[in-house]
Amino acid sequence: MLPALAQQKKWSLKECVDYALKNNISIKLSGLDVATAEVAKSDAFGGFLPTINAQGSHSWNIGLNQNITTGLLENQTVQFTSLGANVGIDIYSGLQRQHRFSRARLAAVAAQYQLTKMQEDIALNVANSYLQILFNKENLKVQEQQLAYDNQRMDRISQLVEAGSVPKGDLLDIKATVATDTQNKIAAENTLLISKLTLAQLMQLENFQDFDTEDRDYPTDNTGVLFKTALEIYSKAREQRTEIKIAKQNVSVAEKDVKIAKGAYQPTLQGFYSFNTRAADSHRVVGYQQSRVGPTTTVGFVEGTNQLVLAPNYVPLLSKHAPIWDQFDANKGHSFGVSLSVPILNGFSTRNSVERAKIALERSRITLQQQELTLEQNVYKAYTDAQGALNTYEAAKATVTAREQAKEYARERYEVGLINVFDYNQAQTQFVNAQSELLRTKYDFIFKVKILEFYFGVPISQISDK
Repeated sequence: MLPALAQQKKWSLKECVDYALKNNISIKLSGLDVATAEVAKSDAFGGFLPTINAQGSHSWNIGLNQNITTGLLENQTVQFTSLGANVGIDIYSGLQRQHRFSRARLAAVAAQYQLTKMQEDIALNVANSYLQILFNKENLKVQEQQLAYDNQRMDRISQLVEAGSVPKGDLLDIKATVATDTQNKIAAENTLLISKLTLAQLMQLENFQDFDTEDRDYPTDNTGVLFKTALEIYSKAREQRTEIKIAKQNVSVAEKDVKIAKGAYQPTLQGFYSFNTRAADSHRVVGYQQSRVGPTTTVGFVEGTNQLVLAPNYVPLLSKHAPIWDQFDANKGHSFGVSLSVPILNGFSTRNSVERAKIALERSRITLQQQELTLEQNVYKAYTDAQGALNTYEAAKATVTAREQAKEYARERYEVGLINVFDYNQAQTQFVNAQSELLRTKYDFIFKVKILEFYFGVPISQISDK
């Protein structure tokens, strides 16, 4: 069975970026905004479609009710069924529906840009955390090498003390140095562990206890972007950077909002059609016959003689209700037409809506200008930072060379007794510090060049392909 360490996965920068883009919570939330924008676009498209609704009802009337056939009040139970449907369509509404649909499409694109911006920010943070891990790994190696070297020196000095060649104080000094080296090594291990946890959490890794990155040495000589001028980088960034695209898209959305608000000044024309029918289970009149109880009824008197004027008293002949479907067919009705609404006075609400939309448009235009200024400042700062980081890195390399020579010179002088062990340890410590500073400036330079390439349109993960 292989040991756990041998089975541990080593993540490349590209793998870390790809995993973060799929699992980071902020990116998932931004993805939901994109889905919401697509639903809003579907809503806007639905505004072009007619509205079609159907309705139906069935009721029971129990008790004293008017018989709709005879007109008399009777204690009865009558069932009624009604069916209907209606269709409505906007014929003209000041082109508001067209503008709303255009706005929804622009907003959907803006939401996608927001998602892209979030992905770019997360990728940049992952790259920064990844390079921090690489620096901490290299720094830990330096501390381990220094500890191993000082342990060897301590063993050597211990032998010399026992032989009486060097004073015991030198042994005490080297022991103190070894203790300091051990402390520095532990601190470097903790720093490395924290940096790994930071990146793992940024990636939303579930099992981050064994997370580790590839052990690779990224070169610093592939810096072609530094041969570009800051103006060239800014010009390209202005065309490609997502924050500029978002700001431009927001201006377009605000322009549509103004057109939508102005559309409320215009009249609206709507068409409609409705259909309805009904049926009941009450008895129907099929004929009339003279009443046997009261065959005649008095309708008046003869003037002068007061003789009664009688007329036959007919009563309706009732039969069972007609078939339900026959009733639906006989009672059906249609209505259709158009309605025109002309806005005249609405408490300045339309005018105020237009003014608010114009203010929002102006704000979005100013925001675009601000984004362009901010991008220009960021590009020039990134360019200056990258140039400064290169100079610092070159100076750190020269410092390491000088400190290494000083350490060797101090070693030679210590071995012939010209300096004490404290001075020699100082030279050794300064050399170790110079090595750590060289590593720091190296990865700081790599990251700042990556930021500059980021503005120039080079994907973050391509650092792993250098």
